[in-house]
Amino acid sequence: MNDAIKKVLAPHAPKDKDVKHFRLESILQQAKDAAPVPTAVVHPTDVNSLQGAIEAAEATIIIPFLVGPEKKIRAVAEEAGLDLKDYKIVNTEHSHEAAHVAAKMAQCGEVHALMKGSIATAELLGAVVAKENGLRTESRLSHIFVMDVPSYHKTLFITDAAINIAPKLMEKRDILQNAIDCAHALGIEMPKAAILSAVEKIKPNIQSTLDAAALCKMLDRGQITGAVVDGPLAFDNAISLEAALDKGIKSEVPGDVDILMAPDLESANMFAKQLQYLASAKAAGIVMGARVPVILTSRAAKSLERLSSCAVAVMVARKLGRLE
Repeated sequence: MNDAIKKVLAPHAPKDKDVKHFRLESILQQAKDAAPVPTAVVHPTDVNSLQGAIEAAEATIIIPFLVGPEKKIRAVAEEAGLDLKDYKIVNTEHSHEAAHVAAKMAQCGEVHALMKGSIATAELLGAVVAKENGLRTESRLSHIFVMDVPSYHKTLFITDAAINIAPKLMEKRDILQNAIDCAHALGIEMPKAAILSAVEKIKPNIQSTLDAAALCKMLDRGQITGAVVDGPLAFDNAISLEAALDKGIKSEVPGDVDILMAPDLESANMFAKQLQYLASAKAAGIVMGARVPVILTSRAAKSLERLSSCAVAVMVARKLGRLE
């Protein structure tokens, strides 16, 4: 960015450095109080992913196994001035092999989490769901943003903004249950979940309202467990008790929601990024639904977001029984 552009943007730039993100920092501290998680860092052949793994190791959150082409990893480390003497490198020829080797390491219990490096998300998750790697469960994989929004009074879980493009009803069931399980891992015993749509009433021509109603009934029948669920709810009704009461909605969820489940990837992704860029939110990113958590952050993620993503994985791994 040249000086002229910086000068134009400077008065309008968000003062993120002045905003405290106590909730992510609390999660980070919880993880530091537990044993570090052996983690396969898949194809860390760029500065951001390699530095993020080492930062998490230095914070005693993970024990990284750097899985990828050794020459490339060492070249990146030299370029960035990173010391790799304390870290094991598992040499592979390319990213595809790195993903499958890392998945096999998780299958045999050598590592208890996977971390995305400089590899396409689809390539990494393809190895996770491959039958021969033994990491699949009955649940569908889904992504969760664990968000610290300074203007909101609690941690927000937003799903799914990265994997499932236009999920059908049973896929939404898995997405919701994964988010509930993630909230449980972070110590929220009975999270409150809102199934979002454009309106709060059931409309036959708006599929997301029909799905929301079905998901609520699935909770009643025990097909979804461990949460209070309501929907359909428009965003204002989910986040504001006053807005809900104005529309005659009586529910435990409005104004105290933990989980916001969007109808599709596009809306979830735009919503999460709006919070990050307009409301100074910070987000940890994790994929649930496999036998081990997958740490998945944006390439633009800063240090706190990378570290807290690893911290969430520690808590999830403990909940899954992968760690003592």
